Amino acid sequence: MSASVSAIRLGFAGSVGGTPLIRVRSLSEATGCEILGKAEFMNPGGSVKDRAANNMVEVAMATGALRPGGVIVEGTAGNTGIGLALMANAVGCTASFVVPSNQSQEKIDLLRSLGATVELVPPAPFKEPGNYFHVARRKAEATAGAFWANQFENLANADVHYRTTGPEILVQADGVVDGLVMAAGTGGTIGGTSAFIKERSPKTSTWLIDPAGSGLYSYLKTGEIKSEGSSITEGIGIMRITANFQRARIDDAVQGSDAEMLAMAHWVLRHDGLFLGTSAALNLVGAVKMARRLGRGKRIVTILCDGGGRYQSRIYSPEWLAANGFAGSVDQSTLDFVR
Repeated sequence: MSASVSAIRLGFAGSVGGTPLIRVRSLSEATGCEILGKAEFMNPGGSVKDRAANNMVEVAMATGALRPGGVIVEGTAGNTGIGLALMANAVGCTASFVVPSNQSQEKIDLLRSLGATVELVPPAPFKEPGNYFHVARRKAEATAGAFWANQFENLANADVHYRTTGPEILVQADGVVDGLVMAAGTGGTIGGTSAFIKERSPKTSTWLIDPAGSGLYSYLKTGEIKSEGSSITEGIGIMRITANFQRARIDDAVQGSDAEMLAMAHWVLRHDGLFLGTSAALNLVGAVKMARRLGRGKRIVTILCDGGGRYQSRIYSPEWLAANGFAGSVDQSTLDFVR
């Protein structure tokens, strides 16, 4: 047996974290920087959200906010719900989720396959009572024995990234990270990870990459939450400052378009064998933009949030791309963007 084989881990919770940091060869060669992706799609539930789900449930059970036989309620774009559903099964609870109806069918189907109850609601701005966040909160308040995970404001989200994701990155990168870049949804990953890395490595440049339709880029640049347009990315971009995002230590912000994200997703699939979701692809767009700005020879780290299987009927479907105005642009924009 190889000496590198890890010790036995305990179930789902014990399998979360410890994901590899991988070199994205094609992008590293194209930019002259070392572009590294934290392979969070290798968590047992398939995404970075497994970390938050695990910690939120463990903290809730330790404090008595959730007891065996209780119900975990959450509003989710999918990935946090998947992690919470698996944790619910592991600790003897059930799960009930409110999901915007514009999320990928793959994620909705998977949530139901895991045993969760899924209520689909039309997409609505946060200020409206029909927004999935508010619907989930009301459902939790009306359900006996319910624990509302509240991933946007629950600091157990950012805390787990401060305790695990940030330290893992620095150890795996031998303490040398010139740049860290990622998008934000709840703000937990960027909040905890950037806080830890800036604390230990103050010279590291930390960036947000924001999709269209999100107000975080404007907030970081001007102090005002404003947005333009919309994006097909799922689970990232927001029009408010969450408690988790307030923990982030961010030096700069850039924007990434849907065309750039799609181009990147198809580029790394064909050139690196990486089958990634929308937020992971956008994060790599951010890594390339940071590489161009910082110059050759830098080590840049981002988060590969989840895999492409949850978006197969969308961004990897020629029919869906054609119907949404992206047909014919993927190959050409890929070449222009990366090179």
